[in-house]
Amino acid sequence: MGSGMRRAAAVLATLAAAAFAPAHAEPGRPGAWAGVFAGAARWDSRILDPDGFANWGNPGHSVDYGDSGALGGVLAGMRFAAPIPFRVELDAAFGRLSAATNRLDPAVGDETAVSDLRWTAAARVGVERALGPATLFAAAGLAAARIETSVTDLDRDPETLEFHVDPDDSFRDRATRLGWTAGAGIEAPLDGPWTLRLEGGYMDFGRSRHTANRSGDNRCGRDGPRRPCPYAVDHALGFVRLTLVRRLGQ
Repeated sequence: MGSGMRRAAAVLATLAAAAFAPAHAEPGRPGAWAGVFAGAARWDSRILDPDGFANWGNPGHSVDYGDSGALGGVLAGMRFAAPIPFRVELDAAFGRLSAATNRLDPAVGDETAVSDLRWTAAARVGVERALGPATLFAAAGLAAARIETSVTDLDRDPETLEFHVDPDDSFRDRATRLGWTAGAGIEAPLDGPWTLRLEGGYMDFGRSRHTANRSGDNRCGRDGPRRPCPYAVDHALGFVRLTLVRRLGQ
């Protein structure tokens, strides 16, 4: 986890602790809402080369790479008045974050790894505490994302000295990945049925696995066997966003 992610996690932990702290006011009334949001996000990826295929002779080599940008989207939710009041919320975020590195082979720099994020969706269950007119909340649940992961290997033609893509040592994978999410925030009422919310969150989409040297004609590392060689990529997203919410039926 990078320093930016550690700072985001610390902020989330502080907000979550505040949301669960004792309070004397009642949380909001039961009901439904819908809203739109926009904010900043950090897309972090890590590619692992377990056998040292790209970074020749260095098994376990890994590279962190990331991208920052904007994400916007929509959400809808409902508050329930159970013995412990809770909320359920769905959201979808759109935008494109593209993280890339050419340090998979740091000696030559001829292999580029790219992780593109196209959209995310999440379903969360949360609890809340009123703090005067404002409400603190914390929520966690399931997340999904459309992720495109690729490695492109360039080889130099010994006669023309021009570079060309080696398809056997390259791959491109498009998939919807599942993971988990957690976050916390604060919201305050505006005029009429409107509410303004500030929140931060984290999404983890786990590890995807891929294969290079699919023909098995090269060794997986200096003394490795001749077989297809594995790569693994970890994906995570941290975000801060501002949301305008409208309570429905009011």
